[in-house]
Amino acid sequence: MRQRWKEVGLGLLSLLFALLAISGLQVVYRKYLPTDIGPLAVGATFLLAYLVGARWIERRRTSPELALRPALRELAVGLALGFTLFSATMAILWVLGVYHPAGWGSSKGIAAAFALAVMAGFLEELLFRGYLFRLSSRIVGSWGAQLLTSALFGLAHLANKGATFSSGVAIMLEAGVLLGAAYTLTGRLWLPIGLHIAWNFTEGAVFGMQISGNNAGDSLVRGSLTGSRLLTGGDFGPEASLVAVAVCFAAAVWMLYRAARLSRIQPTAWTDPTLGGPRRAETQPTFR
Repeated sequence: MRQRWKEVGLGLLSLLFALLAISGLQVVYRKYLPTDIGPLAVGATFLLAYLVGARWIERRRTSPELALRPALRELAVGLALGFTLFSATMAILWVLGVYHPAGWGSSKGIAAAFALAVMAGFLEELLFRGYLFRLSSRIVGSWGAQLLTSALFGLAHLANKGATFSSGVAIMLEAGVLLGAAYTLTGRLWLPIGLHIAWNFTEGAVFGMQISGNNAGDSLVRGSLTGSRLLTGGDFGPEASLVAVAVCFAAAVWMLYRAARLSRIQPTAWTDPTLGGPRRAETQPTFR
């Protein structure tokens, strides 16, 4: 148990190092780099700080969560899944008479939108899954880490424009649970990173919807939402829609079911038989 807490403490020091690195450099990037390059530099810096912190502060290898061999495959699956889930959300809203497509838009600004989506995907997944989920699961197990990081993910979005209590709960249930489930299932960050990137890009650059309260700008398709706030998500965007919550939560439940079947649910520190806790039928997860 003492070793587990030591790992958590060193991990938090690594997180502090990464946050200081990114806070010091992002001002420079915004000032001197173009809008379609700056966000990529921010994401790359945070990733580099993550790797450096893991090696020199935590004294560990990052191969479990950033293994290169499955990276392209899991990124591709995540990108496809993120696009499919958001497109399915918009299709349901269209059938319900909430979403009203208005023709083709413009490809102007697509590169900048993609750069922002990549930055958000790497930054938020490294922070919430790479640091917080990974570290908290060492003590409270996968289920405890899922609850903690999902709640924190929802709370973090309450500062966004148009955010309400209900939008925070929606983000917690749809994105927090889904992305945590993707990490639990694979034991790696590539699937949740791909999911995150594609969801944001599809929401803004493809459909032109608000991204967590932020204006998307130009998009490939023009359209609008009308109707109840419970379905439109209000000023926060369709991420706060009950439809998005239902679609993503269903996908998350399936992932968690698969993770449990594959014995990839980590036990709490006080029930882990390797630490002297009561023996369980399931074993420590082995990720492939």
